[in-house]
Amino acid sequence: MQELVQLKEELEALRTRAEVIQTRIAAIEGVQPSGIDWAPKGFYTDYHITVGFLLGGVASLASLLLNVLGAPLAGKSPLELIRVYLTFPLGERALSLATGAKDVYAIPDGMMLSMGCCLYIATGMILGIPFHVTLARFTEGKSFGARLALATVLALLVWFVNFYLILNWLQPVLFGGRWITDPAVLPPWVAAVTHVIFGWAMVCMAPLGKFVPYQQPQSEG
Repeated sequence: MQELVQLKEELEALRTRAEVIQTRIAAIEGVQPSGIDWAPKGFYTDYHITVGFLLGGVASLASLLLNVLGAPLAGKSPLELIRVYLTFPLGERALSLATGAKDVYAIPDGMMLSMGCCLYIATGMILGIPFHVTLARFTEGKSFGARLALATVLALLVWFVNFYLILNWLQPVLFGGRWITDPAVLPPWVAAVTHVIFGWAMVCMAPLGKFVPYQQPQSEG
């Protein structure tokens, strides 16, 4: 009986030693040892933050493109939205960019508007994070219509908070005017639709950001 106990202890020690050696070999070869599940057990927040950052840039580009195509139909400049957007850092003179007059700033108007487009997309990348994280967490397995409805509500909420709870008082304090929220400069429905298009684009691209854990191929034999 004593010998049997010793043999079992020796066998267990050998198994433990074999696992250590297998792990070391896998680390040297850069291969995940079989039987080790590295995938997160719960919601993979870090992954969805990264995906939301990337998809937000594409979604903001889509909303900007819609404005560029739609503004001339209303008799506005294709980049009218960017001019209004730039009133936050530049003030009222941003509305005169590329109006046919001489350059408003030392930097050419075209360059200023290009920078404004980049800032607009960068803002979308930041907003894309809460959008995608919310959609991924609360609409998993839901229908496309349900995801679209949540994105619409979230987009309108972001629009209302940004425009009427933040910019409505912050822009006058910093720059002496309220151009972004002035209906004569930017109709509220245009800003709201722009946010909704952003949200819908995030929904349409959400499947591209779905997390699928990597499955290590099983070796034959």
